[in-house]
Amino acid sequence: MWCFSQVKGAIDEDVAEADIISTVEFNYSGELLATGDKGGRVVIFQHEQESKNRPHLRGEYNVYSTFQSHEPEFDYLKSLEIEEKINKIRWLPQQNAAHFLLSTNDKTIKLWKISERDKRAEGYNLKDEDGRLRDPFRITSLRVPVLMPMDLMVEASPRRIFANAHTYHINSISVNSDHETYLSADDLRINLWHLEITDRSFNIVDIKPANMEELTEVITAAECHPHQCNVFVYSSSKGTIRLCDMRAAALCDRHSKFFEEPEDPSSRSFFSEIISSISDVKFSHSGRYMMTRDYLSVKVWDLNMENRPVETYQVHEYLRSKLCSLYENDCIFDKFECCWNGSDR
Repeated sequence: MWCFSQVKGAIDEDVAEADIISTVEFNYSGELLATGDKGGRVVIFQHEQESKNRPHLRGEYNVYSTFQSHEPEFDYLKSLEIEEKINKIRWLPQQNAAHFLLSTNDKTIKLWKISERDKRAEGYNLKDEDGRLRDPFRITSLRVPVLMPMDLMVEASPRRIFANAHTYHINSISVNSDHETYLSADDLRINLWHLEITDRSFNIVDIKPANMEELTEVITAAECHPHQCNVFVYSSSKGTIRLCDMRAAALCDRHSKFFEEPEDPSSRSFFSEIISSISDVKFSHSGRYMMTRDYLSVKVWDLNMENRPVETYQVHEYLRSKLCSLYENDCIFDKFECCWNGSDR
């Protein structure tokens, strides 16, 4: 009995761990909300339409589709287990009735098509209704198949798999404003992909030093400009943001703009470098501003002013006196995201 209880407890713990949400993302209209979890699943929720008869459903999202995006893998060359946890989800702008999204774990990016089917074809010539093939010699007449209504079914199918381009763990993906390309970033490199080409990508940022002992910072996030397809930014663990223009060079080792807030020497402590690490960066919808998130604050930057943010919002200021405890239990390394609302206000 004890043995069964122990095994059941371990299984329940694994299930609970797999259900933890690791990323969320609205589509462009806000009608759909995609969530990724540690078990490699993507669950899409759809916004319920408001009605006079059911006013309590206002703002409610119900499950629209669920599918397994990634499975656990093993890298035999490096003897490393690649977990299935979904790191990021990004929607593509809708071009037709179907929806498309990118999802990624630590190593592999996948393009998924989510489509609805409410009709099925009936009246085939070469097979019966139950799917069995008919004898061609017994067919005496031709019939035109017809579409018959059926219960709505939402299908998720993988259309592209982008793999084997990142040595380190992928932390960001960002769809470009040209709707044809996207960026993927890991700790030391940023790659540019075309959505139609899976077997190659272009390395546009590489900060890996010749001697890894000289490594002083890593890339923490990357984002494409919402209107200029040649412009992108990436943030670092040192609390800096670099804006790059792909027209300047094929390899964007030299940034066009460098955003950094001067540190107050009087407030410097052992934890300063850890809490100043930027965990997320997002352009405003207008493209004029960008927002960054570090451990204790959110900062808004004007792209025309590099020396300091125009606004700073203290989010976790009450944790400043508890940094020692947070360091001991590793919670000081937690990553937080940020997001603009629809009006950039």
